[in-house]
Amino acid sequence: MDLRRRVWVALTLVELLVVLAIVSLLAALLFPALAKAREQSRKAVCAFNLRQIGVALMMYVQDCDEAFPNDGNPYLWWGRYWRWLLMPYLGLLQKHSGNPLMATSGVPGILLCPSDDVAPKKWDSTSYGYSAAFYHSPEQIEQMTTEDLYKRDPCNYPHPNVTQYLAQVRYPSRKAVFAEWLSNHEPVENDKGWWDWEGGGNYLFVDGHVKYLRATQVLPAVNGYPDINLTSGGVGGRDIQ
Repeated sequence: MDLRRRVWVALTLVELLVVLAIVSLLAALLFPALAKAREQSRKAVCAFNLRQIGVALMMYVQDCDEAFPNDGNPYLWWGRYWRWLLMPYLGLLQKHSGNPLMATSGVPGILLCPSDDVAPKKWDSTSYGYSAAFYHSPEQIEQMTTEDLYKRDPCNYPHPNVTQYLAQVRYPSRKAVFAEWLSNHEPVENDKGWWDWEGGGNYLFVDGHVKYLRATQVLPAVNGYPDINLTSGGVGGRDIQ
């Protein structure tokens, strides 16, 4: 190999290394931006899901003399339960065989936030919770604790479900009715959902609008958390200023 050829090969290798370094630098700069853009898109899909749930809710309310969903189940705030009352309005074909916690047919569709990795594993792909304030009286809500929401005997419980009505909502643009349970778009360690002051999520309000809120933007509930289940004043109260 003559000298000129060795110089040409050397220069080519140097140029290749420079190109690789530039590509690596561009990738390092672009990947975070692309990941952020993808998450923004997922957040938008999640907000759309809640808007559609809001439409289904209002159809249900109008068909039921302006009463909010209530079938007597104290755990109705779980997505795995409330979905069945709205199923005829959601455009979904989910069914179950005796166990409402598990659908035996159909797809989750708008019940699942695309950024939620937990719900498919634990909650039958239901990402959104329904505020218990819509099936308990304001007087009950003021007396309830966090434990009352998940540790209770449906057959012997001091706060039985009480149907609430649209006319009782004093602040439709400030009282949330559905929301993401977890902080899916800003993951936090040991996420406790509505019982956590970290993170945030999409919230659906009674007037139909959806807003992304950080937990710190939600007013403290009766239990001291940003918990739309136990809003001070119940269905007549506010979750945001």
